[in-house]
Amino acid sequence: MGLISPDYGTIFWMVLAFGIVFLILKKFGWKPIMEGLKAREKSIEDALLSAEQAREEMTALQADHERIMQDARTERDSLLSEARVMRDEIIETARTEAIKEGEKLIEHARKQIENEKANAIGEIKEQISKLSVDIAEKILRVELSDAVKQKALNDDILKDLKLN
Repeated sequence: MGLISPDYGTIFWMVLAFGIVFLILKKFGWKPIMEGLKAREKSIEDALLSAEQAREEMTALQADHERIMQDARTERDSLLSEARVMRDEIIETARTEAIKEGEKLIEHARKQIENEKANAIGEIKEQISKLSVDIAEKILRVELSDAVKQKALNDDILKDLKLN
């Protein structure tokens, strides 16, 4: 029953063995273990600081990303607005040019119609004058076939000339 009720000799040797192991550990093992623990604690602390810095950088990057995206949206909206304005201006310019061109064509057509009308009237007058001369010639031949009628016509013409 040495283990259940130890005697003083066993306790002495156990304390002495424990003391030797404790001194050896203190001399050779305690420092490296403590240094290892401190190094591990420092590496964990550094890792936590790095993680915090990385989180702050990610937050800053996200803010920059949002700002850049907002700037891009604003620029896009501005470009679209400018494109709409340019499109409207081009359409309005084209419409104005088409109206001007149409008016020019209409005016040209009017002038051409007036010229054709004047030519047609001139031709009609010419034909009427030819017909009038032909009719007058035929009438005069019939009326001037008699000498008495010829003398009366000459007298009427002379009277008209004197009055004018």
